Amino acid sequence: MSTTEPVLIIGFNRPDHLKLLIERLRDVRPTTIFLALDGPRGPQDEGQVRECQALASSIDWTDDVHTQFQARNLGCGRGVTAAITWFFDNVDRGIILEDDILPEPSFFPFCSELLDRYQFDERVFAISGCNPVPSEGQTNPEAAYRFAQVTHVWGWATWKRSWQRDHLAMDGWYRRMSLTDFWRRTGRSIPGALFWAGNFEAVRRGDVDTWDWPMIFASMESGQLTATSNVNLVTNIGFGENATHTHSGEPDLMPVGTARIPTAPIPVQLDVRAQDWTLRKHWNATFLGTLDRLRKLATLKGGRT
Repeated sequence: MSTTEPVLIIGFNRPDHLKLLIERLRDVRPTTIFLALDGPRGPQDEGQVRECQALASSIDWTDDVHTQFQARNLGCGRGVTAAITWFFDNVDRGIILEDDILPEPSFFPFCSELLDRYQFDERVFAISGCNPVPSEGQTNPEAAYRFAQVTHVWGWATWKRSWQRDHLAMDGWYRRMSLTDFWRRTGRSIPGALFWAGNFEAVRRGDVDTWDWPMIFASMESGQLTATSNVNLVTNIGFGENATHTHSGEPDLMPVGTARIPTAPIPVQLDVRAQDWTLRKHWNATFLGTLDRLRKLATLKGGRT
């Protein structure tokens, strides 16, 4: 399989991960590649960041390679936002992969087909090949994809029109959506509403440095949905000590499969069953889970370890 979709690779200081992703891309030979790397946090990162920058020369199957190497570290929030903004300053649509995501080859035609289908459909925010929901948690597991409220960003694609809605600054987020809309888009559950309100408020306060929660809020605010593969199409190899956030555990994903290409169109409607499963099982947005998060927050504020 090959692809003509522009591909953005986002990395930082993990040359081993980046090398594996580039080798995976060699199998599908994207004709246009953008490589964005954040800068070092200090001397401890300089060597690894330089190794990542040098890997740009290993993308040798196309001459259409663009690079954005930050001179200093911008962090997960501003760094990734700057990378995606740069990407969509140059293209109208494309595929976005962080350096620890290895897509299955059928991920690429899956994204291309749905990028074509929904390019001018303002109800659709993005395409995702990342699936944590088993078939029993899906309303129609025989379909190639479903619609989700939240974009799972371990292997995704979107259009410039969607990214222009993103706002990294979350000041006043609670005034930008009615309580009725917020309730509906966070799963019509108290734990779901508290889970997302806590995430958005943590970004607003600066307690969490990330780019994806503001993007998720932007899609909720606009009432848009993400076409999500019912079969998982990606592997996340980024869990470990050198990760920025995911230092332990395993990625909560279904086993990798093959996309059902060509896909049959489905109604642009939220899969409520899958959303409920995701809230309860993937994010632990339950009453007990909420109490556990509150206990952890109280421990942090109390200075205990």
